[in-house]
This record gives sequence, structure tokens and C-alpha cells, in this order.
Amino acid sequence: MDTKASGGYLALIRSNPNFRNLWSGQIVSLFGDWFNLIASASLVASLTGSGIAVSGLFVARMLAPFLISPFAGVAADRYNRKHLLIATDVVRAVVVLGFLFVRSPSQLWLVYALTFVQLAMHGVFFPTRNSILPDIVSPEELGAANAITGATWSVMLAFGAAAGGLVAGGWGLRPAFVIDSATFLLSIVFIARIRYEPPRTAAHDASVKSALDDYLEGLRYLAQHRGILIITLQKAGLTLFVVGAYEVLQVAIARDVFAIGEGGGISLGVMYAFVGVGSGLGPVLSRAITGDRERPLRIAIFVSYIVMAIGLTVVATLHSFGAVLIGTLIRSMGGGTLWVFSTQLLLQLVPERIRGRVFSTEYALLTLAMATSAGFAGWSLDHTTLGISGLLTWMSGAVLLPGALWAFWTLFHHGDEKTSTARGA
Repeated sequence: MDTKASGGYLALIRSNPNFRNLWSGQIVSLFGDWFNLIASASLVASLTGSGIAVSGLFVARMLAPFLISPFAGVAADRYNRKHLLIATDVVRAVVVLGFLFVRSPSQLWLVYALTFVQLAMHGVFFPTRNSILPDIVSPEELGAANAITGATWSVMLAFGAAAGGLVAGGWGLRPAFVIDSATFLLSIVFIARIRYEPPRTAAHDASVKSALDDYLEGLRYLAQHRGILIITLQKAGLTLFVVGAYEVLQVAIARDVFAIGEGGGISLGVMYAFVGVGSGLGPVLSRAITGDRERPLRIAIFVSYIVMAIGLTVVATLHSFGAVLIGTLIRSMGGGTLWVFSTQLLLQLVPERIRGRVFSTEYALLTLAMATSAGFAGWSLDHTTLGISGLLTWMSGAVLLPGALWAFWTLFHHGDEKTSTARGA
């Protein structure tokens, strides 16, 4: 199989049944996730009409994986990663059905509680899925596998969000929650078919102190490897300056500026669909130029910050719904490239024994940044005169700050981390 010549995408899917099953589970699970997000955001917006209430939903979505991250990383490095993936899908299949019982503004707390549990399980699932990827593909297949994983997130965002918006706007919100539950069950079927043995079989001390020691070892690793730490911070920068606030502003744009469907559900679904298309196209097109070479990947991440600033500037005009969609597409191409390429760098550079803890720390940082950003956006909409356009304009300038810091590091980076360490001890 010539993965380098062809990109390896179709060849990998055809020839590697373990990756094919993991990928299939990701497809159906993500489809339901976007149904759930559109429905829950529209539900909160229709019940309250409050920017703070909507931002509270996104805060709950982000704080849950942040708080679970110490356990998640240790678990992903200690236990059977396949079994962890199945367990989190089981819990989420049950929990999302609880949204069906929310009927009035007085039950808003239940939306937040269910969201918290659902996303806590996602906080275990995300680093575990990233950690298992190099265990089921060869080093030559890893770049293609990561690109497919990132593109799948984007494609399913496009289809799932658009379908969720149509269902929520046309049929009401509750069918989306039933569909979401069913997708987790189907995901379990696919993941259960993966033939996988953990890389290590050594027994672990089950005490809290031992788990804490393992978690602290992961933090020490990042403190001692500044190059890895800086890569790990990239998604946090993306979510702090762009994604968290944009999630809230999308709801406000769909509800208050270009409302289509019940609670702007169709508008919101279409906007998320353009996010999906952009975040899928960005890394795929960029990888055709960069390949999986470390230096080009780093340069592409810098360029992605500039692309995001351009996209936000276009959206800020609010000239028309078409302009909003075009700006969203451009912004998402930059964000998707940063996301996939920073993951690729970590997959190539981080040793297997510590991989789960690094990915869980990355996820903890990005979720904390997401919660902070979403909370700030909701507060600003309700308590300042900036408005939607003013916030977007501010964001288009602010996102260049982490881009400049990354450029400085890249310019003076001397390659102290070696890709050969990824499978080492």
C-alpha cells in the first residue's frame, strides 16, 4: 500500500478493518452529537431567550470534560482503550434520553445536568480515541488516519447539523434526542468489532494516590518538553479567541438576525453545516501541500490563524446570511487546519506510554478556554453595547495574538522534539 503517494485514505479504509470499525463508530456517533447540540441549544434559546442561558449550556459542555480530564488521561493510559470507548457510549446512550423530560424554563437545570454528564463521558472518549489511533494503524498510515478522523468530524458536523436543524426547525426538538441515543448504540456495535490488545498488560495500583501520581507524571512531562506543551496549547488558543464565543454568537445570529425555522433552528443548522464543510476542506487541502512533514505542518498552523481572522471579519459585517455563511466557511477552514495539524504533531511526537495524559490535558485546556470564551460572549451580549458585530470584529483582531506567538516559536524552534519518540518508552 502506497500511502504516501495517494494520501492513503481509501487504501487505509479498505485494508485496515480495525480503523474502519473505529471510523464507522465515529461517523454515527458524531451524527447524533450534532443533532443533540442543535436541539439542546435551540431548546435553551426557546425556553429563555437569554444569551447568558445559551452560554451557560456551552459552559456546561466544556467544564464537564475539564473536570474529568485527570481521570480520563490516566484511564486511557492504564486500561483497555477499546473497553473505555464502549463504556462511554453506553452511558451517553442512556443520558441523552433525559432531554425528553424537559418541558418548561423551570427545568433548565436538568438540561445543564444532563449536558454535564454527557460531555464528561465525551471527555473520556476524546483522549481515548486519539490514543488508540496509533495502536491500530501503522506509522505510515497515521497521517492519513488522523486526516480522515478530522475530516469525518467536519463532514458529520455538516450533515448532522444540517439534518438536526431541519428536524428541530420542522418537526420539533425531541426527535433529535432519540436519534442521538440510537447513534451511540450503533457506535458500540462498530467499536466492539475492533480486534485490539492493550500495548501493556502490567497491573496498576488502583489507589487514588497512584492515579494522582500518574496524572502528575503527565504534567511533568509537558513541563519538561516545552515544544510538546506549546503544541498542546494551540487548541486552547483556538477555542479561547474564536470557537467558544462563536458558538454563542451563532445561536444569536440564527435567533435574532437571520431566523429560519422554530427558534432559528434551520438557520443554526445551516451555519453549523458550513462550519463542517470548512473545517473538513481546510486540513485536507492543506495536507496536499504539507504532507505529514513537521516544519510545513507548523507553518500551516500559523497561516490558519490569519485565515480565521479573515473569516471573522467577513462574518462581522452581517451584510447578509450569505456573507455570514461565506465568512463561517473561511473561518472554519483555518480552525480545522489548526485542529488536525496540531493533533498530527502530537501523534508523531508523544510516546505511547504518556499519550492519553497528554491528550486529556490538551482537552482539559481547550474545554476550559471554551467555557471562558462562551461565558464572556454571553455576558457581553447581555451587558455591553458591543453587539454581535462588535464582538466578531474584536475577535478577528484578538485571534492574531496566539498566531503571532506561534509564529515566534516556530521561527526560533530548533527541532528539540523528534518524531521517533512517538512509539518509544
